[in-house]
Amino acid sequence: QTQLVESGGGVVQPGGSLRLSCVASGGISSSNAMNWFRQAPGKQREWVATISRGGSTNVADSVKGRFAMSRDNAKNTVYLQMASLKPEDTAVYYCNTFLLPVGNYWGQGTQVTVSS
Repeated sequence: QTQLVESGGGVVQPGGSLRLSCVASGGISSSNAMNWFRQAPGKQREWVATISRGGSTNVADSVKGRFAMSRDNAKNTVYLQMASLKPEDTAVYYCNTFLLPVGNYWGQGTQVTVSS
């Protein structure tokens, strides 16, 4: 079954850190361009970070200097390392890739809550 499965979310205090993982399977390779998005309650889903096929990364301005994306192709997994977390980072985080002929693939999401 072609799928993306996220994990690693949880409840963390402001200033804390978390590492999210996204395991790809069923024909999706983590060496593909992969993305992280997030969706906070009552808000639209927003892009957070991308890692290209060549390994270059890019992150949204709102998380620059705090979040970093990486991959381990041997594990077919991409990661989102999050540090200095803020309450406004609270959201469901989704892994995403685009693969023809289907198009966009999304994981089920993992909840991140930043609260004291």
